[in-house]
Amino acid sequence: MKHEINVIAHIHTDFTSKFGIPRQSGLVDELEATIIFEPEFRNPDALRGIEEYSHLWLIWQFSECTDKEWTPTVRPPRLGGNKRMGVFATRSPFRPNPVGLSSVRLIGVEKTAEYGCILRVAGADMLDGTPIYDIKPYLPYVDSHPDASNGFALDEKEGKLCVEFPQNLLDVIPKEKQAALIAVLAMCLTACSGPAVKDVKYVDGSLTKAVYNEGETFDCAGAKITVTYEDGTTATVDVTAAMTGTVVLMA
Repeated sequence: MKHEINVIAHIHTDFTSKFGIPRQSGLVDELEATIIFEPEFRNPDALRGIEEYSHLWLIWQFSECTDKEWTPTVRPPRLGGNKRMGVFATRSPFRPNPVGLSSVRLIGVEKTAEYGCILRVAGADMLDGTPIYDIKPYLPYVDSHPDASNGFALDEKEGKLCVEFPQNLLDVIPKEKQAALIAVLAMCLTACSGPAVKDVKYVDGSLTKAVYNEGETFDCAGAKITVTYEDGTTATVDVTAAMTGTVVLMA
């Protein structure tokens, strides 16, 4: 049995490719995005009362996976891609129905002449242009479960990265995008390095280019990344070389 579902809007983010997109919503609150509704859903009455909420649920389409076959098991990146888990025990995009669910912070509603009322949100984990099926308010009294189990998602030791840029490098980035770039780098490098910093790690340059004007490049050579783990131990890596679109980290 099949049912049709309407696309009500599209979200516009700083990510034109999958590289650098946060692995979950809310991980990088500095990232801002805009939701533009389809013409038939631009009635401002549909948004009446939405500004009373601080956060929203977005139900959206994994638009890059609609032509992919689903499998009952997948290899979660959190397990290094070496172990298979059931698709319904993961948030893999390769699902029977390629539908995603994200919680975002509502910055506000903005009235525009071209698109009517649009939503400005923060903390999204979606590709630019992702279709949105529905928007619902986040209700902390029923949606928040502080004692919930994380399953295998947090089995490994968690590290927190502090990304430090020399000021002359940071000045290359538009001021309004600097915090987002630093946060995205920290998130991506944490995901790449796992419980310990490896000898060499590569991060696709899309994550540096995506958060400011498309077509520009940014040489990250000279940046220092300090890893601080929960037990207080630290490790430091330096960006010692960078080609256009690639950051190379040497332990």
